[in-house]
Amino acid sequence: MADAVRARLLHVCSALVALFLLLAGAAHADETFTEGQLSIVTRDGARHAFTVELALTPRQRAQGLMNRRTMAADRGMLFSFGETRQVLMWMKNTYLPLDMLFIDEGGEIRTIREKAEPLSEAIIDSRGPVAYVLELNAGTVRSLGIRTGDRVESPVISGGAKQP
Repeated sequence: MADAVRARLLHVCSALVALFLLLAGAAHADETFTEGQLSIVTRDGARHAFTVELALTPRQRAQGLMNRRTMAADRGMLFSFGETRQVLMWMKNTYLPLDMLFIDEGGEIRTIREKAEPLSEAIIDSRGPVAYVLELNAGTVRSLGIRTGDRVESPVISGGAKQP
C-alpha cells in the first residue's frame, strides 16, 4: 500500500512540475511583431528602404532583437515609445552587433550609436528626448552614409500606428 501511495504522489508531483514548466514557458514566450516599411532619407537625397519589425508594446520593446542570431541586410526593428523622452537601451541577450538610430517625433535622427557590442549590459543613451529607436545591422550606418539630421519616413513615425 505504501508503494502505491508513493507512486501516486510521485505521479502528482511530476504533473505539477510539468504544469509549472509549461506555464513558465508560456510566460516567457517570444513576442510576435508586425512588420512595416520605412525609408531613411539622407541629406544628399539618397533613399534607403527597410522592412522593420515594430516594437510597440512594453513586452515587445523589452524583447526587441534578443536571442536573434541573424538579420537580413534590409531588415531592422523600430521601437516606438508612445512619447518623447530620454531612452536608455542595452544589448543584454542580443547576439547581433547593431547600429542604433535615436529618432525624434518628427522623424529626424538625433543620435547614432554604431556597432553596439553584443551581449553588453552597458547603457546606450539617446542623449536627449526621442520617440523612436531604429536598430539595424552594425555597419549599415557607415555603408549607407547615414548621419544625424537625416530623416526616417514611416507610417508609424507619421502617426499611422496606435500604441496599445
